[in-house]
Amino acid sequence: MPAISPRRLRARIETLARFGALPGGGVTRPCWSPPHEEARAWLLGEIRAAGLEAWVDAAGNVFGAGGVRALAADRPVVLTGSHIDSVPEGGILDGALGVLAGLECLERVSETGLTHRLPLVLGAWSDEEGRYGSLFGSRAFTGRLEIERIPDMAAVDGERLVDAMARAGFDARRAPEARAPEGAVAAYVELHIEQGPRLEEAGIPIGVVDSIVGVRRARVVFTGQADHAGTTPMDRRRDGFLAAADYALRARDLVVRRGGGRTVTNFGVVTVHPGVSNIVPARGELVQELRSPDADVLAGLAMQCESLARRVASRRRVGVEVRPMSATAPAPCAERVQAAIEAACVTVGLASTRLHSAAGHDAQNLAALTDAGMIFIPSRGGRSHRVDETSDWEAIERGANVLFHTLLALAA
Repeated sequence: MPAISPRRLRARIETLARFGALPGGGVTRPCWSPPHEEARAWLLGEIRAAGLEAWVDAAGNVFGAGGVRALAADRPVVLTGSHIDSVPEGGILDGALGVLAGLECLERVSETGLTHRLPLVLGAWSDEEGRYGSLFGSRAFTGRLEIERIPDMAAVDGERLVDAMARAGFDARRAPEARAPEGAVAAYVELHIEQGPRLEEAGIPIGVVDSIVGVRRARVVFTGQADHAGTTPMDRRRDGFLAAADYALRARDLVVRRGGGRTVTNFGVVTVHPGVSNIVPARGELVQELRSPDADVLAGLAMQCESLARRVASRRRVGVEVRPMSATAPAPCAERVQAAIEAACVTVGLASTRLHSAAGHDAQNLAALTDAGMIFIPSRGGRSHRVDETSDWEAIERGANVLFHTLLALAA
């Protein structure tokens, strides 16, 4: 039975991990940064070295294929991939696994001469992690990019997307040109680490994703009044930070109570102004994230959180502004792709289970364009978005072989 080369796949994973590598392990490789652009150039070289065609679209997405030089409506392809950008102080597998396993699958198909009716194509999507705009590359590819927002898209630290892309040699205003022709993609499947503990704790080697959460991010800004921290009585303070802290705790409780057990919220960015120990904070800013696989629950909680923010602001005598930053919709995975993954598991003799993805992925954008699905492998300790994120090499090999046989089935 044909299978992937685990040695070659491991070598590529370890090589990609050098771009943006951190002294204690892990990587920091945000999209459009110098380490990311060096990694992009390396990936293009690896695609060509594998005997495949390689190209980059206007949104910075990288593609590789055998016998295909572009996507066209008259010849639909089976697409696989993920992303090579990372969060700050992230792991070496998040995204990278799906790209490099996809490359390995295409190379093995070419080497073995296995026949398939539909062309196989690899994609590495830009800015999946959302430094400037979540799932940017796949949104452009699927026609979901809001063109009018491009000039205003920026990172939390204020760096604008148009500037970051320009430094990397891209024109952000041309990103919508990356939209795929209608009918160009017959199916999409993405291999990824689970980024959670469910598979490892259950002792199941393969997860077949049935749905992917939607993610909403908003900046919540509480504006009070700066005062002397020593001379202003406690009952007269209009503390922007305390309002933000109060809101964060109450919003967490709200999501726990009304989120149905599958909805989460997070406050990963907190800014206090003026940020001086002897001044009562005039402003407290939070970046809040909501995730749920249920679109109605997600929309309802977003509205309830905004109402809660206004009640907290009124009670603490400060102003509040809720500024939406980005939103992705929950997406069901295609039954046809799930069935192909489960059949591949049977072929290679592996148990599997269906589960939802608690993280957002490019596959949810592709699901609006074509039949899409995902394969999960266990994350050791459920760890992800941290430098010690990892999966066993045996788990990586198993997942790549399931991807290999899934692609062959979808392309047949």
